[in-house]
Amino acid sequence: MKAKPGVAILIIAGALPVPAPSMFAEGHGPAYGLSTPTLGAKAWSSDTMMMSVGNEDGTAFLFREMVGYGITEDLQAILTFPLSQVINPLNMPPNDRHGPMAGSFTDVEASLLWRFHRQGFEVGKRFESALLFGTSVPIDDMRGPLENTPSFNVAAVTGYASRTLYGWAGVGYQQHLREAGDQVGSLPYATAVFGWRPPMFRHDFPKPDWRIFIEGLAEFPQRDRLNGIKLRDTGGEKVFVGPSILGLYGNWGAEAAMVFPVHQRVNGNQPDERFRLKLVFTYWF
Repeated sequence: MKAKPGVAILIIAGALPVPAPSMFAEGHGPAYGLSTPTLGAKAWSSDTMMMSVGNEDGTAFLFREMVGYGITEDLQAILTFPLSQVINPLNMPPNDRHGPMAGSFTDVEASLLWRFHRQGFEVGKRFESALLFGTSVPIDDMRGPLENTPSFNVAAVTGYASRTLYGWAGVGYQQHLREAGDQVGSLPYATAVFGWRPPMFRHDFPKPDWRIFIEGLAEFPQRDRLNGIKLRDTGGEKVFVGPSILGLYGNWGAEAAMVFPVHQRVNGNQPDERFRLKLVFTYWF
């Protein structure tokens, strides 16, 4: 993939430190599944991610950054963008996403996460629901044989969170704009997450805190169109399942996640995926 020249991202942010236990950015929850918690009001987060995809052709790597800001307690702004070009680019589908707010490999994406419902029924236990609205701008001129275009993404998620158990289920839809008959296929997707904080890991600062998640991701990419004609070797179905482990210490967080395909049915001649890997380092300030 060839990046457009002159593309630069400048972010200037400042805020007073906020205790990490009140925050829940991507580095404080599932890596591939949608979830409901947001940052506290006027709080910032920085998630630096190493993302990798392996398929029959090899393994690709990319570094991305996600910056979050809590506009209110229930409304969070997110900006994600690549920190590097794709290392060892593969024949990857152009409409895959690589996390609930991480977006596609080489897109710059801005989103709003709105937690519109929160119901607490015991101390530390609550049901929540949230909506995610996002738009992306591609850095690359071309995505395979297609003209690259901006896209929008919408998602909804609901679930349960406590100090010991977590569970979320969500659905989303990403759509690229059409350009002169070229259009990347739309991407309906769904996620499910179960999280557990084992008794031996239930510590508060200054001891580290650990959580374990089992994450599921289902994607249903539609066929791409070139000059208005659907391309044979595009689209299909993919379902991934895998573990992630999250460690928190003060204002820092670190997460490792890896999901594996349990179902793949792709159209035409496309390489089967073997895994998706993500390492996330988070700082709240």
